[in-house]
Amino acid sequence: MMKIIVFGATGNTGRRALEQGSKMGHEMTAFVRNSEKFNQQQGERSAKQVKVIVDDMMNPASVGESLSHQDAAIIAAGHAGQGDEFVRLVDNIISQCENHPSFSGRVWVMGGAGLLDIPYTDLIGNNLPGFPTEYKNHNRNFERLLQSELDWSMMCPGTMNDSIEPSVSVHLHVTTEILPISIPKTIEGFSEADIAGYLFSRFQELDVAYDDVVKCMLDHIEPGGPFTRKRVGLAYQSDYPVR
Repeated sequence: MMKIIVFGATGNTGRRALEQGSKMGHEMTAFVRNSEKFNQQQGERSAKQVKVIVDDMMNPASVGESLSHQDAAIIAAGHAGQGDEFVRLVDNIISQCENHPSFSGRVWVMGGAGLLDIPYTDLIGNNLPGFPTEYKNHNRNFERLLQSELDWSMMCPGTMNDSIEPSVSVHLHVTTEILPISIPKTIEGFSEADIAGYLFSRFQELDVAYDDVVKCMLDHIEPGGPFTRKRVGLAYQSDYPVR
């Protein structure tokens, strides 16, 4: 059992992290801006199982105090479309994790599939033409993590959905650093624009359920695991060979 704090606990990822973490026996803390929204989502019984901190995630003192005696943090707050505010929010939480004397240092941060390396190239999707410019805010958060000595991992899923019921003949394929779909070696000869077009045609293969994303993070919440200081990709993969 671990003590885990979730920043952004009323969002699609954060609220599922609370629910799954509680079921797994972890002691969960929710850091939220709106307690009413939290109570509506969790229900009275579930809300009683979770410690709730209602405050401003941009406030260094509040975030620092919330980290006391926590073993791990999941940063699921904000989104890339918020621009500088999103980057400052993540930076503040990471900085408080670094500075807190009793925090263990295990942190999961949400990113996106465009952060993952494209096999046979030295490129990532977020830097290709046609990708939304706001995605580069994930790049900035990743660069911030690279400067840190924390035991961090960055979850980089594609489009997340409420639920996906894949065929029984598929499993969740997990990668570190690279896209979790097969890429032909011939891509090394493509122009950046052609690589972008190719990836756009394949992006639906990166759709994944929120619950599977959260389960992966919680299954690897212990410090010093295989995903330490890594970007992590997810995709469903068939158990049957293609003929």
